[in-house]
Amino acid sequence: MSMFDFEFDDHEDPIDGLRLGGVVESYERALRAESEAYFDSETLEDIATFYFENDRFEDALGVIDRLARVQPFTSDVWLKRGVILNSLDLHDEAIASYKKALAYNPMDPEANLNLGITLDHLGEPEEAIEAYEKAGQIDPLNDEILFQTGVTLSKLGEPEKAAASLRLCCEIRPDHPDAWYELAYCYDLLVDFERSLNCYDRQLEIDPFSSNSWYNRGIVLNRLERYDEAIASYDMALALDDDFASAWFNRANALAAVGRFVDAIAGYTRVLELESEDAVTHCSIASAYEEIKDSKNAELHFRASVAIDGDYVEAWYGLGCCLDGQGKHTEAISCFEESIRIKHDDPDLWYAKADCEYNAEMIDSALASYRHVTKLDPKSHDAWLDYADTLFEAKRFDKAVRAYIRALSLNRDADTYFGFGRVLMALGRYRESISAFKAAFRLNPAKRSTFLEAYPDLCRDKHIRRILSLPL
Repeated sequence: MSMFDFEFDDHEDPIDGLRLGGVVESYERALRAESEAYFDSETLEDIATFYFENDRFEDALGVIDRLARVQPFTSDVWLKRGVILNSLDLHDEAIASYKKALAYNPMDPEANLNLGITLDHLGEPEEAIEAYEKAGQIDPLNDEILFQTGVTLSKLGEPEKAAASLRLCCEIRPDHPDAWYELAYCYDLLVDFERSLNCYDRQLEIDPFSSNSWYNRGIVLNRLERYDEAIASYDMALALDDDFASAWFNRANALAAVGRFVDAIAGYTRVLELESEDAVTHCSIASAYEEIKDSKNAELHFRASVAIDGDYVEAWYGLGCCLDGQGKHTEAISCFEESIRIKHDDPDLWYAKADCEYNAEMIDSALASYRHVTKLDPKSHDAWLDYADTLFEAKRFDKAVRAYIRALSLNRDADTYFGFGRVLMALGRYRESISAFKAAFRLNPAKRSTFLEAYPDLCRDKHIRRILSLPL
């Protein structure tokens, strides 16, 4: 229950509509005449209800204030006054009214509930929980108290406690208009995606026309990697709200995940129509174009992305990779340097820069970058191997030996043993070299062909061929 849909008219035998119209006219005539015409408390409540239900909140407040002068110690009057003040966005005054209602009737669960809702609205969730707890002690099976408690606990980053409260709410009132939705969100936070999906399905049984529920259901299906079902769920959200930009965006993500890149580009383009220029969307379009080998359009959209947001790391990185793939290494390196400027301790960015520098035959720069990667991520076998291979190409054999040894300490694979064998061979350490090559061949027999290509002269020696088990 929001603070705006409290059951305002709860006294017995409300006045009928036709008679009420006459009573309201009489009341307004008395106001205009500034007369002290008498209206009993029940009639004043009926008039206040009429105004409240017709969104005439200031008029409703005037009636309730008059009633409060007549019945200053009646908690229900102060409760209603708080509801009206909330409707006028006078939340601090509403809190004062709820507290006054509780001063006269501390056992009123509705006053505690509305106090909690208002405190939560004002950004005081801890105090809101205290109010809900008091309300729950009085009426422990009140579904609305359980619902609001769950919502606020979720905001406080306690999804397990929130889910427990919302589950009980759903047990008590299975047709609650919002509880299944909030419970689904809690399960999503708890990475319990199957339960989250089931809850969204229950919510959609109650409200099948909720575009948000269809959308969030799609998000959960995405997390479950059930992309075709996710697309169908986003389609339902868009059938209900064709301008739902987030649904278009996430539908496009799901399309990209199943390899439908052209359709994904169309979806992302729709997002740009709805939300104008957006760096993330341009970057996503660029990535989709890269997947279909359209480097020209990929570059265009990566550039659009960084033009909108010069600190968008992923776009600079994507643009760098795109340019590197086109052989535009100098520009690509500048892009990687921009990404490093923003996120200087990311080993992946330094790695991309190193690879690009290597492609540009900037060996010294590449070596410096690879070495920096190994400092940022000392357990990266691939980084140590690339560093070692590049040192070998630069004929820095002693350093290469140390780098290969470090790589082997992380992963004893065929490529590393083969590289180690090469550098040992270059240093004249033949016996150790033979042992390394044998290890490489044992792990990957195809490495024998690589050896034959790399050392054709050596392979003419039958003794070497026999030692290495090469075909004679």
